Amino acid sequence: MRRRVLVAEVGAAHGLRGEVKLRSFTADPTAVKDYGPLEDESGTKRFAIEAIRPAKDCLVARLVGVHDRTAAEALRGLKLYVPRERLPPPDDEDTFYHADLVGLQATASDGSALGTVVAVHNFGAGDLIEIAPASGGASVMLPFNAAVVPRVELAAGTIIVDPPAGTFERAGEGAAPAKRAE
Repeated sequence: MRRRVLVAEVGAAHGLRGEVKLRSFTADPTAVKDYGPLEDESGTKRFAIEAIRPAKDCLVARLVGVHDRTAAEALRGLKLYVPRERLPPPDDEDTFYHADLVGLQATASDGSALGTVVAVHNFGAGDLIEIAPASGGASVMLPFNAAVVPRVELAAGTIIVDPPAGTFERAGEGAAPAKRAE
């Protein structure tokens, strides 16, 4: 499956002529229109933004082919994605797209395999990487910061992880994404 990045989500219908409220996840919210056709989660439906304008707490967008309120209401909750290759490179070396991190092999500084990055999360207190341990068991959630993840090697397909002692030993007992904090 192609790597894709979530860039927007459709909210409620706006007015009677098919416009929708749109929540953009791009650094510049109106840039969402610049990435070409957007895709639904399955990748089977494509949506082009015909017009977009800022509104209170959201954007208002007109999507090509959506001409009335009923059609707009049917799109509520739709998540919109773009292929990763359409997005610009991150601004600095400590900023990563989640799609670039998921799938990387997590390796300890001594070279031992720890597992695979399966997700990146942010619950409000900073980014966390979720690693499925190589030895099996429950996923491990770790802060995505320079102390715990000192190196990200995208070209090599790895991240170097320095987890707190015992973290991966406890993974079998039960069960954490993406500007890296300093």
